[in-house]
Amino acid sequence: MSDWILYLILAGGVAFAVSSWWGVRRLKARHIRSAVREDAHRPGPGDQRVAVILNPVKNNAEEARQGIIDACDLAGWDAPKFFETTVEDPGYGQSRQALAYGADVVLACGGDGTVRVVAESLAHKNVAMGLIPLGTGNLLARNVDLDVTDLADCIQVALFGHQRYIDTATMGVDNDITGESAEHTFLVIAGMGLDAEVLGDTKEDLKKSVGWLAYTEAGVRHLPGRRKRVTITMDDQPEQARKIRSVLFANCGLIPGGIDFIPQAMIDDGMLDIVVMSPRSAFGWLAMYTKVLFKHNANLPMMSFYRSGKVIIRSQEPMPTQLDGDPSGEATTVTVQVEPASLLVRVPKALTGLN
Repeated sequence: MSDWILYLILAGGVAFAVSSWWGVRRLKARHIRSAVREDAHRPGPGDQRVAVILNPVKNNAEEARQGIIDACDLAGWDAPKFFETTVEDPGYGQSRQALAYGADVVLACGGDGTVRVVAESLAHKNVAMGLIPLGTGNLLARNVDLDVTDLADCIQVALFGHQRYIDTATMGVDNDITGESAEHTFLVIAGMGLDAEVLGDTKEDLKKSVGWLAYTEAGVRHLPGRRKRVTITMDDQPEQARKIRSVLFANCGLIPGGIDFIPQAMIDDGMLDIVVMSPRSAFGWLAMYTKVLFKHNANLPMMSFYRSGKVIIRSQEPMPTQLDGDPSGEATTVTVQVEPASLLVRVPKALTGLN
């Protein structure tokens, strides 16, 4: 059987799984993303000064704006202060303005990119971030148990919900060929290799029409390819040489489609969960897909799991990278490090204990 036939079978399996998840999408998952450090708590009593970092081009942006204004008015608070993102500035300057304004809570109102930029600015600032998910993936919102289909409820949680500290992580991207380098925060999953290729090649028109399912189409197209040689260093362990297709760095593991890709990845345990994927053929991809779909405990030689506070990956040739679904350039060296309990986030309720 040729690889392409297996790819078609895999695509069919994805379509079947998606249809199954769609049919049960209203059944609420109970896998809460940990509460190992402390329970969520209510913010202090009294009025709150609210700032909103809003991506105005997102669907439902105006509905979200009005809903936030109405909720603050009903609570008897001052009108919220809005700072709109632009093509030139996706939220860094706006977040600084929100902090200068003296906000008690900053609402990230947009997609995963807006959330990530606001979080980067609020990390270690002890100012709460509320989530108003308007994007395709809405990754962090899913991992703190928000109902991303209920805008009004998300507004209520962002303004009046409990709050808890979660980990963030930083990824340094260095390209020895071009001399370019950058460092940014991520909240859910960053990656190097195939996953970044897929994200960079997902068709925007398809994403607008079918949402996150567009990534499946790009994923099937990119499955064929060769493994690349890298070295991996975790914490103070010896360097190891590997041939890989993709490496994922997970702060938490719930992704669209109801998939708990890395069930052991917890959002506040002070560790990263590293997944090294090195399949040789379509059989390897099919085995990994089956393991993830059915949460099978079997060990696969082409899919290795590690836990680490810091990881460094070096490659002789540049490889694409991504941060929470946003392409972040090609790199020959990637340095990823967890930032424990660095971000205060509004959540739906007081989460107590483990799942």
